Amino acid sequence: MTSQPVFIQVGALAEGFAPDSHILQPVDDLTGRTLQLEFADDPAETLTFVSAGVVRTSNGQFECRITSVRDGIYFVDYIGGGDGSRPAATSHVLDVKQGLCTSLAGTLPNESEARTDAFTRVERGLELTGVQVRLRHGRIVAQGAQAGAQAGAEAALHHPTRELIGMRNLYTYSATEQYEHVYLNDNFYAWQCLSGVEAGLADVDRCHYIAIAKDLYLFVWREKIIPTLGVVMIDLERKKTDGKIFGYRGNQFDSLSNFPVGALAEVLNVTRYPR
Repeated sequence: MTSQPVFIQVGALAEGFAPDSHILQPVDDLTGRTLQLEFADDPAETLTFVSAGVVRTSNGQFECRITSVRDGIYFVDYIGGGDGSRPAATSHVLDVKQGLCTSLAGTLPNESEARTDAFTRVERGLELTGVQVRLRHGRIVAQGAQAGAQAGAEAALHHPTRELIGMRNLYTYSATEQYEHVYLNDNFYAWQCLSGVEAGLADVDRCHYIAIAKDLYLFVWREKIIPTLGVVMIDLERKKTDGKIFGYRGNQFDSLSNFPVGALAEVLNVTRYPR
């Protein structure tokens, strides 16, 4: 009889992903620059990049990770930025050439919410996952943006997309960690761990797909069993991903893990359903 695969906490997942991972190295292209992000229905947000690993916002100053999966497009990520009621993390996708941005604020459930069973959540009309996200799309319009950003004022904002739906993709995060994703529909995707610390595990979770540029996507998922938020850039042109996974370090709900992930990407096949 084979042993039953066990779901692990995000802290243990981070330890498994860390050795020889395919993450991108941080960049310092934005150091010394101030970018103002404007959104249609929300107050503007100002980001001042104090150094390669520090960003200052209206909510405070945060240690951050900044990477660039494509020239002129940056992924900025840090713990913080919420209202203080729940553990929070913030991610920004900044296209300084087009003058476009997407901001994501993600929060984790507290211990009581995380321990609420699926049946009770259904009875209460809640989502199965207690992990929440708020996505906003806007423009970069202030000092520090390249000249091309102002010229790009008419460019279409980042937006939800169905372009990934039907794809079955293979992601190799390191020599030991490999996963398969199947993008099922507008709201859900299936994943399974082919090798690594979660080998044999699989599930279907809530997700969001955002078009950033041609063959470049922001993919967000929210897991329901272990409170987990994943935020990654998927570049199908370069066949590369980079992003992060956010959750509790252990089962005591007293510390957080927000660790970088990056993978080599391969499209295995694409299913197109007849109309």
